[in-house]
Amino acid sequence: MARIPMAALVAVMIMVSVGAFDWGSMLRLRSTPFQSSIVMLATTATVVATHDLSKGVVLGVILSAVFFMRKVGKTMAVTEIETPEDGLLRYRVTGQLFFASADLFAASFEHHGHPRRVEIDMTGAHLWDLTGVAAVDKVVFRYRRQGAEVEVIGMNQTGQTLVDRLGKHDKNHMPSGAAAH
Repeated sequence: MARIPMAALVAVMIMVSVGAFDWGSMLRLRSTPFQSSIVMLATTATVVATHDLSKGVVLGVILSAVFFMRKVGKTMAVTEIETPEDGLLRYRVTGQLFFASADLFAASFEHHGHPRRVEIDMTGAHLWDLTGVAAVDKVVFRYRRQGAEVEVIGMNQTGQTLVDRLGKHDKNHMPSGAAAH
């Protein structure tokens, strides 16, 4: 290996990279998903600009993770279930509840009117992190400030463990310093 000239090794590496690159992907940029095109272009540009494949790969992985997180965060849905009982609001939550979907979750509940009871069914949802737990606490405490009895049901074991460790709504009727409005 020491006897091979450096210029020959560089030439071999260039030919391998030219042969390994999928040149047809440049023609398919318009037909591929927007996020995939951005990841490919950013990764390629970073490798060319820095001459460091590892920096391009790290950027590509980070961008892919961000795009995936945003996509999964948008799959969370809260639907109100009609009930014959007056004064009862029932909601069904589906999807993944974590930092990317917490604001959407909290904004999905209607807080006007004065229900006596509110049920939040989390059977179809998965709670992932502290921000998701805080969003559940926020919704529960908001209804409790309006005088409603709130029950969160159907949480899976993982979500329940997070709530047991980090949640406040299951331990306190109201957060400290909160007055009913």
